[in-house]
Amino acid sequence: MAKRITVGFPNMIKEAGERRAFLPSFIQKTARYAEVYLAEGYGSRMGFSFDDYCQGSSHVHEVERKEAFQKDFVIILRAPNEHEYEWMRPGGCLVSMLHYPTRPARVQKLRALGINAISLDSIIDDYNLRLVENMRAVAWNGLEAAFGVLQKKWPDLLRDSGEPFKVVVLGTGMVGKHAVEAATKLGNIEWNFRHIELGGPGALAVSVGRSLSADARQMEKIFRDADVLVDATQRRDPSKAIVPNDWICWLPEHCVIADLAVDPYLLDHDPPVVRSVEGIPQGDLNQYIFYPDDPKWDEAVPAQIPSKHRRVTASCYSWPGVHPEACMELYGRQLEPLVETLLTRPYKDLSLSGDFFERALARAKLPDG
Repeated sequence: MAKRITVGFPNMIKEAGERRAFLPSFIQKTARYAEVYLAEGYGSRMGFSFDDYCQGSSHVHEVERKEAFQKDFVIILRAPNEHEYEWMRPGGCLVSMLHYPTRPARVQKLRALGINAISLDSIIDDYNLRLVENMRAVAWNGLEAAFGVLQKKWPDLLRDSGEPFKVVVLGTGMVGKHAVEAATKLGNIEWNFRHIELGGPGALAVSVGRSLSADARQMEKIFRDADVLVDATQRRDPSKAIVPNDWICWLPEHCVIADLAVDPYLLDHDPPVVRSVEGIPQGDLNQYIFYPDDPKWDEAVPAQIPSKHRRVTASCYSWPGVHPEACMELYGRQLEPLVETLLTRPYKDLSLSGDFFERALARAKLPDG
């Protein structure tokens, strides 16, 4: 009998607010094709026990976390911590959100260690659409956080002026489209219905694309009326900000910046990577609301980046993780057919000439050096 493929599921050792793990249903489906090894405590921060995952299966095992990295395949939603790559075996395959374009050092490290990889964010179909994504949650969770700040100033989002809230969405891609919908519903369906019952004026969303965003004169007019500024951009050149820090002074004092792009500051890269809204911090699941006087602002923004002009900012590296179980249920459904293909085809043979899912996986392989 042929030896079964092994798959490790390490838990994510990130900020305390990161609670996500794949759900028991996904683990059971993966165990149809492989021996599954869960790190001790896997899923416990979401309320699951090993028994919930095992369900009496002889193909689901519990191991020390380091051992979970030493399997044929390692599946972990967010990229491992720096030292954890070295726990993997050469020739093993890491399946994770690896963000090849903006993490060149990570790509080099994987190559140097002889690790194969599938980047979840690079799995695209024949029409360049991502197959593993939660863009809706990025937009809705980010807008919920932004309108939550405004709720503190105006309960039920009712203000004396009677004017609708004005939301400016930078970027018209998938996240931007979801952001428009979320903005017009105040970031939360329940809040929106309550707002309607009370006769509230609602919200108006305006989308801004590349053709306009570089025009400072027009952008000043747009910014001066904004209650929420949403960054949903995807830049061609991540070394250049779209919104210079000086422009932030045009925003009303109460305006909230909802950062959905969440690119990092990587100033030592060549070329460097900066935030598309200059001078704002990058948050995480521990803290995703930053007020202008927050001392963590200066810790999160490099000293050489202008940050004089500030507004309340909602920023989270992992917006979908705000509601973890709903997030992982979706990722599991999206990944199920891809994992079946990945575990039944040799990594080296994944080809653009294969079937639909094989082609998508082939596009997500570690780029050649």
